[in-house]
Amino acid sequence: MGAHVLVERKAEGVLSLILARPERRNAITVAMYAALADAIESAEGDRSIRLITIEGQGDDFTAGNDLGDFLQAMPDPESDQDIPVWRLLRALAKNQVPIVAAVHGNAVGIGTTMLFHCDFVLAEDGCRFVMPFVDLGLVPEAASSLIMPRLAGRRRAARYILLGEPFGPSEAQEMGLASHVVPQGQLKPALAGLVAALMAKPPEALRQTQALLRREATSEILERMELENGHFAERLQSDEVKQAIAAFFAARAKAPAA
Repeated sequence: MGAHVLVERKAEGVLSLILARPERRNAITVAMYAALADAIESAEGDRSIRLITIEGQGDDFTAGNDLGDFLQAMPDPESDQDIPVWRLLRALAKNQVPIVAAVHGNAVGIGTTMLFHCDFVLAEDGCRFVMPFVDLGLVPEAASSLIMPRLAGRRRAARYILLGEPFGPSEAQEMGLASHVVPQGQLKPALAGLVAALMAKPPEALRQTQALLRREATSEILERMELENGHFAERLQSDEVKQAIAAFFAARAKAPAA
């Protein structure tokens, strides 16, 4: 394990990626973003990798960005620095290996937006999706400002992105974010069943068809990502963000221990 990401290449050609920081609800650090990006980028050129799975250990899929860690490596809006989170998002958008995500507990921020770039999303009953970007003084990423309105409609997207309203697995499936809703306690068997079904398909036909399904939208998605990334980097320098994040840490300090 490196950087709290378990990367396992299974014999049958499945690349398993597990967020393994349960004591911090799998909040994603810069090092974790780099490890995920490295794994997905390497799978792209490896024809023996037929499928990628993404899971989270513990009670949650992920609490999103580890804000304390992220603020130590804030991108400079005037720099061409290619930070790991942006590498990961581009790798997900350009990837031509089918990806299955298994979601339980909370999927916060990028924990929701990364799912737009997965081919299958298994959502366990009781899980919760939330995109609190505006509350933190930020803008959304992962081309979610483009994809969410197309899936959910502009007004529902405004509820989820502008207001930061959480939503559950049924809503996620109805709008097309989740492909399957799974009963509590059945996520791992459901993932294993879906993996087996996909692995039974002719591998090159599966890979090429997945690429065709994505092809038309990829350039548009990458363009929107670059636009969002520029705004995101600028927002990080703003007083609004500093105040919002200070308020977030103050509220967390006052919260009773779980």
